[in-house]
Amino acid sequence: MAKKQTKTGKVAPKADAADQLKDFMIDGLKDLYWAEKALVKNLPKMAKNATSKKLTDAVNGHLAETKVQVTRLEKAFKALKLKPEAVKCEAMNGILKEAEEILKETEPGAVRDAGIIAAAQKVEHYEIASYGTLATYAKLLGHKDVLQLLLETLREEKTCDKDLTKLAKSEINIKAK
Repeated sequence: MAKKQTKTGKVAPKADAADQLKDFMIDGLKDLYWAEKALVKNLPKMAKNATSKKLTDAVNGHLAETKVQVTRLEKAFKALKLKPEAVKCEAMNGILKEAEEILKETEPGAVRDAGIIAAAQKVEHYEIASYGTLATYAKLLGHKDVLQLLLETLREEKTCDKDLTKLAKSEINIKAK
């Protein structure tokens, strides 16, 4: 759906556009809820296509963690007295499509493993930015319970990113070279 633009190049908001920070935060939670659920479906394919046991273990470990993160988002919705709702996250959808292309464009082995790490880190960086932003909003809006849930996931996402970097630098990228 194309956005309407005025002659000045400004995008006209949709009829249901957020006009309060809390509404914008909730929109972000809906995006992340979709994103995490999409990851639960897509991470097994990455794990199956990895050839490094360490990478397979890392992806499967993050899959288990992601399932917990979905539950944590459901708790955040409940804390806001809302029913969990997933709204398609175009950013994550694009990153996952790119991950699929990486699998198609690489032969099984170290180069594909390096590509899987690259795709996974794009996922992590998107999540780090999103959880960090929403945590800032939750803090500002005084939603301490939501803040704690978001910060717990943010810590996990940062740890996963660091672990992927370590694996890439110490083993996978060297073999792919």
